[in-house]
Amino acid sequence: MSLKDELDGGETRDEVLAIQRRLDVSMREMRDAQLRRKQAEEITDRLNREFDLLLGLTNKLGEPPTWLEKPRNARGHSGTPFLLLSDLHLDEVVQPAEVMGMNAYNRRIAEMRLGNTFQGAVKIARDYWSNIKYDGIVAPLMGDLYSGDIHEELTQTNEDTLLGSILHWTDHLSAGISLLADEFGKVHVPVVVGNHSRRTRKPRSKFRARDNFDWFTGHLLAKMFKNDKRVTFDVSESPDTTVSVYGYKIMVTHGDQANGGNGIGGAFMPIMRLDAKKRARQAAVNQQFDLMVLGHWHTLMFAPNFVVNGTIKGFDEYAFTSNFSYEEPSQAMFLMTPEHGKTYTAPVFCADRKKEQW
Repeated sequence: MSLKDELDGGETRDEVLAIQRRLDVSMREMRDAQLRRKQAEEITDRLNREFDLLLGLTNKLGEPPTWLEKPRNARGHSGTPFLLLSDLHLDEVVQPAEVMGMNAYNRRIAEMRLGNTFQGAVKIARDYWSNIKYDGIVAPLMGDLYSGDIHEELTQTNEDTLLGSILHWTDHLSAGISLLADEFGKVHVPVVVGNHSRRTRKPRSKFRARDNFDWFTGHLLAKMFKNDKRVTFDVSESPDTTVSVYGYKIMVTHGDQANGGNGIGGAFMPIMRLDAKKRARQAAVNQQFDLMVLGHWHTLMFAPNFVVNGTIKGFDEYAFTSNFSYEEPSQAMFLMTPEHGKTYTAPVFCADRKKEQW
């Protein structure tokens, strides 16, 4: 019997046809995968070109301003306020019905709360901390400016895409920084990245800052203020940066490097461990710091060695289902003085339920 006769047979022919069908399916899947890969590469190339266009390849940030080191008012009381700005989670949506009416958050409410934060900082410095000559103000952007799309539920419920959010919110952030410059004369803005605004699903170590939209927003703002000598930026390529005020060195970080947080101790023990580890790391290279400021935990906390920031987003569905303690939307503010370092502390409460209408 010839090979042709065998192939014409029933079972052998069916096997060949089945193999052919599987081969056709595999070829289609391979072509689809190649097409998706090509599309992903094109999108990546386009985004990188847009980033280069916006940032400029020769854009460099200046050195830390000298006014941070010397008090202007040698005979009276001088001070430099810090307004911590982190965990804004801009364009996230919190539905009141999902948290038993404890909170609401969307773009309209976020605009109101962000404005209240900047205005509240001015009010505290002007009306509550009296008889102080301010040398300027430091307003660190400490990450999680946006909620991002690292979770599927955020992609489904956010007000806009990440690029759309950046386009909308850089104007609002620059307006707030301008308000601080008008009031205090000088503004220094250190920038570190958080975990929510990253471009990858999994957190990374290499290019951790440069692959994050918090870093990108910092550079956009720096370019917007490049002709305003009152405002300086330090957009860190590292997850941490330091700023020196009157000889006191302050470590600025987001806080997501701390692990744990369950039990009665809550966030306090993980943050204490993080503080101890960073102090040991910096001391090993003779770069000790006096105070650590961080966000991430959405819990306002003024401790002797560190300050933990709150969030203007307020209580959300994750906090509710995790049975975390309720906390008012707020940001942290404190005053640095030449004599004592961190002295006055104050929460900047930013929510107004009646005006927000929920």
